[in-house]
Amino acid sequence: MSVVGAGLAVAFTAGTLGTLAGLLAPRRLRPAATGGAVAVTGGAAVVAGVAAMGGQAWSLALPWLVPLVGVDLAADRLGGFFVAVAGAVAGVGVYATAYTRGGLDGRAPQAVLPLFVLSLLLVPLAASIGTLLLCWELMALTSLLLVLAEHTRRAEVATAGRWYAVMTHLGFAAVAVGLLVLSAPAASGGFAAVRATAPALPPGVAGLAFVLCVLGFGSKAGILPLHAWLPRAHPEAPSHVSALMSAAMVNLGCYGIVRVGADLLGGGPAWWWLVVLGLGAASAVHGILQAAVGSDVKRLLGHSTTENTGLVLVGVGASGLFAASGAPGPATLALTAALLHLATHAAFKTLLFLAAGSVVHATGTRDLDRLGGLRRAMPLTTAAFGAGAFAAAALPPGPAFVSEWLLLQALVHGFPRPGWWPRSCCRSRSPPSR
Repeated sequence: MSVVGAGLAVAFTAGTLGTLAGLLAPRRLRPAATGGAVAVTGGAAVVAGVAAMGGQAWSLALPWLVPLVGVDLAADRLGGFFVAVAGAVAGVGVYATAYTRGGLDGRAPQAVLPLFVLSLLLVPLAASIGTLLLCWELMALTSLLLVLAEHTRRAEVATAGRWYAVMTHLGFAAVAVGLLVLSAPAASGGFAAVRATAPALPPGVAGLAFVLCVLGFGSKAGILPLHAWLPRAHPEAPSHVSALMSAAMVNLGCYGIVRVGADLLGGGPAWWWLVVLGLGAASAVHGILQAAVGSDVKRLLGHSTTENTGLVLVGVGASGLFAASGAPGPATLALTAALLHLATHAAFKTLLFLAAGSVVHATGTRDLDRLGGLRRAMPLTTAAFGAGAFAAAALPPGPAFVSEWLLLQALVHGFPRPGWWPRSCCRSRSPPSR
């Protein structure tokens, strides 16, 4: 068995046992059992994801598992990267052990947590349209249940849950229609069959499929104007769930855009990627402005996620745009910057949400105007929050500074290049003859 297969086998075994423990274990053992299972799942996923990034291939077909569509899984370099990032964020299972010991109501929130983490791994491993849609919906439903975990304690949780439920299922509908349009001419729903038929799609049909997928995946990534759920749901979810959603789940919206646009559709025309770049830039500006004036610490971090996801999509859009215009160097640099920033954001946002959760647990408030003087009482939390804030500020020599500098360099060296915009898209009309 390959390293990828072994790592995933351990991850899914641990996640399944964690779900069963959340349902069946005695109450006093439940937090340690589910939190430990999540941590083991994450560690094994990191090993598998790194091995896949190194070029190890892995696939698994289970046609009997789901009627009509079956389940097809495979690991490649792109999927391996997102599996590794999600696995690293799943280290919050250690934090969840202490957090849930304080008492989440009922068994369901603890049993669903390992299942949610498994869904974060399944989405980038999906190798067919049907499997991707099934895993995407599993991720949406499990995350919704976790957002509602504390609904008996605060009325705001129910409102946030309604916003999230509506937005996530509208996004799912857009993704489903887009992928069905894309895969209609293919002999099967497998990604290989879709890739083979994609070049023959009429430009209008391919463009429709791409735009629908950008809207659907973008809603999960929290990009403007589909971000309304994000600053509402993140503050109301348990802090370790907020970390998983903000540092792992939103990344899969970016994954979906890259997978469909760059892989299944083979790149596409420049205007596709200008749309992605424009949405990313607008999201980044909106997110940082909202974060700058916010006073609710967890809501502020939610707006920061919109900003950083926007920067990632600026890199993705620039990469596709430069590739369409025949500039492979800047295209590669832009995509590298986007993925590096995605991983960096996952690290510091996890740290910030966990630190914020400790502050809220100790003080009972999320209002920054009422918080202060915590350094002596909570020195470790203060140090952790300071480190996360330093990284989020993208100051040198932090990794966020490196990723944003690389993105700037890609934009600087890509746009001024003669012919960066295809001539067919900008040729002016000839003046009318007299």
